[in-house]
Amino acid sequence: MNATAIVNARVFDGEQVVDATTVVVDGPRIASVGGPAPDGARVVDASGATLLPGLIDSHVHTSVGALELALTFGVTTELEMQGMFTRDRRGHVTGNDRLADVRSAGFGITPPGGHPSELMGDDGDDEAPWEDGDAAEGTASWSDVVMPFSATPAEAAAFVPRLEASGSDYIKFMIDDGTVEGAPGLPVLDDATIAAGVAEAHRRHLTTVAHTLTVDATMSAVSAGIDGLVHLFMDRPHTAPVIEAVAASGAFVVPCVVLNASMMGLPATALAADPRVAAKLDDAWLATLRSSYDRYPQGRLDDVLASVKALHDAGVDLLVGTDVSFPLPVLGGMAHGASVHHELQLLVTAGLTPVDALRAATSVPARRFALADRGMIREGLRADLLLVDGDPTERISDTLNVRQVWRRGAPLFAGAAPAASQASHAGTDASTSR
Repeated sequence: MNATAIVNARVFDGEQVVDATTVVVDGPRIASVGGPAPDGARVVDASGATLLPGLIDSHVHTSVGALELALTFGVTTELEMQGMFTRDRRGHVTGNDRLADVRSAGFGITPPGGHPSELMGDDGDDEAPWEDGDAAEGTASWSDVVMPFSATPAEAAAFVPRLEASGSDYIKFMIDDGTVEGAPGLPVLDDATIAAGVAEAHRRHLTTVAHTLTVDATMSAVSAGIDGLVHLFMDRPHTAPVIEAVAASGAFVVPCVVLNASMMGLPATALAADPRVAAKLDDAWLATLRSSYDRYPQGRLDDVLASVKALHDAGVDLLVGTDVSFPLPVLGGMAHGASVHHELQLLVTAGLTPVDALRAATSVPARRFALADRGMIREGLRADLLLVDGDPTERISDTLNVRQVWRRGAPLFAGAAPAASQASHAGTDASTSR
């Protein structure tokens, strides 16, 4: 019998706290929610703790090391929005239960010279910042990847099947004139080109997302029928027409408030000082948290938080995402895993309830990205689980009290020693063998 019974837990199932206090994991799946612990199961006593679905970061740029770090914070899935972890390049991650799982857009459709070309050097062939030597098995260099540069509707539509064939899980469109990044005047996709690419992706039943840091970019994306905005505009306060347009479109929004704060020159100093965070990060990541992008100091975080609340009140699906990338001060303010918890806190500061915020990191991204096997604590789903001391449905900061993480049922002791019983149910050995 290889089952594990997590007993005496407060269970947040991805949508709400449920009456069940026992969850049984058998192999990589959840065997049952509620009922008694089966004979022979290893018992984990979760008294005083809350069991959550594994958290999902819906906007990252990642690496193998970053996926390992994320998992220690209970982030069991990362959604890459530019990078190398497409279907054919992530086999070494899929079966490794010491790494967060990953999905990827591959590379986003952008015009020649458009964002993120300004980050890659003058010729676009310099090594990308995410190529840190462990990005993906078999990766050679940035120049090996064909960037989906598209200047016309026909070119955008033609690139969608190429991205699909290369393993992109969803299709990303870069809509960015460089205003916020301090590079004004970048070429930007026009509305007809976006619409043609989105239409082709939808014809192929692919989810579409857009990089949108301004109101104008947001309006272009929703007008084209985009499925999700993986940034929240930060160039001006929201207005009722903008909120109404996003809500009417049905698009979801990944606000990445932590990124917007960093762009405004606000480092994550308090997060870095939290011992629950500092104990898991090396000096490079701590230095990164204590720094910031500082590209748009004229921005107002209060405006961003007000926009988050307005979108939520309008019924827009909000997803937790961070835009975390690599441990470099110029990319500051975020760290893998840790910044998901920071984003949860900021969503609550904006006016969401803790339960709403937790949904934005579990069931909502699973639903919107068609990850039907995760994001909920339900029988038959992946046993991607996070056990935290306290009650984050009342105090969102309790998500950082990580006691134990499971990825596909394999335990990772990421926090304090887990409260496993000395003798399992029915007297069998309570070892932690996988």
